[in-house]
Amino acid sequence: MRSTQRCKRTKRALITPIAVFLGCTLSASGVAHAQGYPSKPIRFVVQSPPGGGSDLLARLLARELGEAWGQLVVVDNRPGAGGNIGTSIVAHAPPDGYTLLLVPTTHAISPSFYKKLPYDPVNDFAPVGQIATSPNVVVVHPSLPVRSVAELVALAKKRPRELAYGSAGTGQTTHLSGELFRSMAGIEVLHVPYKGSGPAELDLAGGQLHFMVDTMPAALPNVRSGKTRALATTGSRRAAMLPELPTVAESGLPGYEFTSWWGVSAPAGTAEPIIAIWNREIGRIMAQSNIKALVLTQGVESRTGSPREFSEYIRSQIGFFAKIVASAGIKPE
Repeated sequence: MRSTQRCKRTKRALITPIAVFLGCTLSASGVAHAQGYPSKPIRFVVQSPPGGGSDLLARLLARELGEAWGQLVVVDNRPGAGGNIGTSIVAHAPPDGYTLLLVPTTHAISPSFYKKLPYDPVNDFAPVGQIATSPNVVVVHPSLPVRSVAELVALAKKRPRELAYGSAGTGQTTHLSGELFRSMAGIEVLHVPYKGSGPAELDLAGGQLHFMVDTMPAALPNVRSGKTRALATTGSRRAAMLPELPTVAESGLPGYEFTSWWGVSAPAGTAEPIIAIWNREIGRIMAQSNIKALVLTQGVESRTGSPREFSEYIRSQIGFFAKIVASAGIKPE
């Protein structure tokens, strides 16, 4: 027995120095790798077509990072399957810091809409950090006799199942923000899904729809031209682009909050020093006054944070959207 105990103590004595050595070696390797980073072009995957909010932010970062590092940062648009094609590419890419993903809000929605995903939205990624956020905006056709959220809710209750609201498609943020609005207001309205906010906004301006809870970039042109009327924004505070508008929460629906967001992630296993480099550079870029002003013209506000904060936020948003989807009775595909 004494011999066995001595053996166990000897093993523990050997294991501890070995573990410390391996940890220090791996850490030193990561730091050495980071010191020479980047040494070749970087692939920045966007899981949506060119021209949208995600694409705009990715190209902005690609330009600024390319100029700072003297390396090409290539935006690779990979739309399809609700964003799962581009996301899957990054999930299965080598974790060497040369493939990254522009992560939109739908990253946290997909787990509730698909029974089987070709990736794990949490464990297959190493979050780098959040980059921006934007509230949606409640917009109505000018002919609708309402000037506030409270009046819109009252009209919908007076005319159940008569009012129609549009969205960029089933499962999109415009759909779920509308469903959250419907649920919290206790109203019965018809959802009309489109293939993008563009055609939905056209029908709203043309009078075929009564209202939308649309993204700020998509809604602003019609609001500015008077083709639609904005009632409120959906964030926790008033939007910088439309400061005269109250939030939904302060104008008739207490507790309502819905925000679209964007961030950056790398494949799981990417060295922490590389993640730290990306986080630092993105924070520097998004903090510049000219960058803040540029994205604000699109209704988007710069917002950054640590990798851990972004990781925790993604997890919380997955739960948030799961509740909305369940409440709406939407069945996963």
